[in-house]
Amino acid sequence: MARAAVPRRLGGRLRWRTARLTDRRIESQVARTLVFEVPDWPGHLAGQHVDVRLTAEDGYSTQRSYSLASAADGERVELTVQRVDDGEVSPYLTEELAVGDVVELRGPVGGWFVWRPEQKEPILLVGGGSGLVPLMAMIRMRRAVGSRTPFRLVYSVRSPEYQLFVSELRLDDPGLDKTYLYSRSTPPQWPRPPGRFTASDLSSAGWPPDFEPTCYVCGSTGFVETAAGLLVALGHHPGRIRTERFG
Repeated sequence: MARAAVPRRLGGRLRWRTARLTDRRIESQVARTLVFEVPDWPGHLAGQHVDVRLTAEDGYSTQRSYSLASAADGERVELTVQRVDDGEVSPYLTEELAVGDVVELRGPVGGWFVWRPEQKEPILLVGGGSGLVPLMAMIRMRRAVGSRTPFRLVYSVRSPEYQLFVSELRLDDPGLDKTYLYSRSTPPQWPRPPGRFTASDLSSAGWPPDFEPTCYVCGSTGFVETAAGLLVALGHHPGRIRTERFG
């Protein structure tokens, strides 16, 4: 998931690090997972992001921010990038960056939209499109540490060919319930017709408000505002709804 890079106070410990691409995987028609080795990586929390900087031979430089897709794993970092056809950075990362090539990373960044293994309350993850990426990092971290915290995922995507992490999410993951919603087209014989998600979807697939879950909502600005508003209308306390948006 990409965010527009904006000036921010990063603190002295955050510096640019060289990241070498070691592997790449196809996730969907327009998304690729990029696996980097980053020497002296300080580790990260599920939900954080990094700044990626590209510098051309003529000295021109540009940067974007992308959510971390992986659980903390030594010096290994994964980003899942969805191509934006008229974008400046994502087409290069998804189509041209080759194994062995180097970019610069700065981070990890963020402390609010994160899940920590010591959290014991139920967790609701609501993702739209590539907004699934930081939520997947939370799912992977939960699995890596053997947490029994109950998770529920509600994932809304345009159509099946745009789904991310399909094979991995098919695996049996005790304590993780998954609900898929399609806004434009569905798989054959899908029980729910395509359309925007509703309060009924979040009510039936999520947690009752009196369970006091922490809700993580990530996606485009419109998606996040709609989902957060529906959760509040269903009775969830605004202070327990954490949001991250892109675009």
